Amino acid sequence: MLPQETDVLIVGAGPTGLALAVTLQQAGLRPVIVDRLAAGQNTSRAAVIHAHTLEVLERIGVTDELERRGLPLTRFALRDHDKALLELDFSMLPSRYAEVLMIPQDETEAILTERLAVLGGSVARGVTATKVETDAGGATVHLAMEEGEQVIRARYLIGGDGMHSVVREAAGIAFDGEAYAGSFVLADVHMDWGFSDEVTLLFSPEGMGVVAPLPGGHFRIVAPVEEAPPEPDAAFVQALLDARGPRTVPGRVRDVIWSSRFRVHHRVASHYRSGPVFVMGDAAHVHSPAGGQGMNTGIVDAVVLGQLLADVLNGKAPETTLDLYEEKRRPAAVEVLALADRLTRMAMVRSVFGRILRNLALRVIGASPVFRRKLALNVSGLARKGMGMVPPR
Repeated sequence: MLPQETDVLIVGAGPTGLALAVTLQQAGLRPVIVDRLAAGQNTSRAAVIHAHTLEVLERIGVTDELERRGLPLTRFALRDHDKALLELDFSMLPSRYAEVLMIPQDETEAILTERLAVLGGSVARGVTATKVETDAGGATVHLAMEEGEQVIRARYLIGGDGMHSVVREAAGIAFDGEAYAGSFVLADVHMDWGFSDEVTLLFSPEGMGVVAPLPGGHFRIVAPVEEAPPEPDAAFVQALLDARGPRTVPGRVRDVIWSSRFRVHHRVASHYRSGPVFVMGDAAHVHSPAGGQGMNTGIVDAVVLGQLLADVLNGKAPETTLDLYEEKRRPAAVEVLALADRLTRMAMVRSVFGRILRNLALRVIGASPVFRRKLALNVSGLARKGMGMVPPR
């Protein structure tokens, strides 16, 4: 059974919820973290960890293990079939992690869960938040589990429960934005691919695509289509690569390890806090996967919020300090949404004239070291480094 009272209740044990729990546990607190899934997410979904996120995760002692299990890359390229429109070199980033680290989300979750266990914490799984009531002193949360219903009282309630967040909706926080048309294919495959040392963003008249190497010699493919099948097979993924990928040395899919489809929204919460309730990660912001920003932004949300909550709960800072969370993290999400949306809309240009103008513009600005550096800083998150810092106490 869970405790009847807690200082912090975290709903959702994805990378964001786990990062928050580890941050609090490391500060000597004992948060309660619950997740509706009976077991951890066993698919790879998000697969990129950027330089700024790796720096932030140093604070909670997991970066070394991520580096050990992940695949570091230093190249990011925008390509229209065989033409390189723009290439970025992350080895020049002003960070000790001058790279893009490729690692499946289930591995990231496993590493965070292991760190939480070392610190004495654990996740209560198979637990669903069904009802939330708030007042000036905290939140009362009704939880459904196999043993029946339990009510838990929390001084602070944190929603890390995704785009359809029960916590956000109960707090009355608007989730402004819209959905992109169509659906997205996501597949991890074994294949022959000529750009195995880079993350490739494909811009073609047939549509965009992302191809990225993963540890273990396989690849992640993400691509928008009008209507994707529930589990795209090798023939479907091959057809996407044939249409959108390089022609001189085309990719050849050998088999599909795992695949799914999803729909993409472009939304941000109107507020990150309502009294004792906070939202973070996909409960606070969702957007296109272009640039691999979603999980990274959510993890930084979690560590910043965790440090602020720890300072308040440990008596090092006044309660008003928690207002810094929205002040720092919502502008970061707005910037990330704008970046992902620009990349997505550029990639989805279909007209011949529009593609000619886009490709010309990318080649011109891509020839500028200043522009390439600025874009690399944005993609890596280092341009938003100040939004991931907590003032020293």
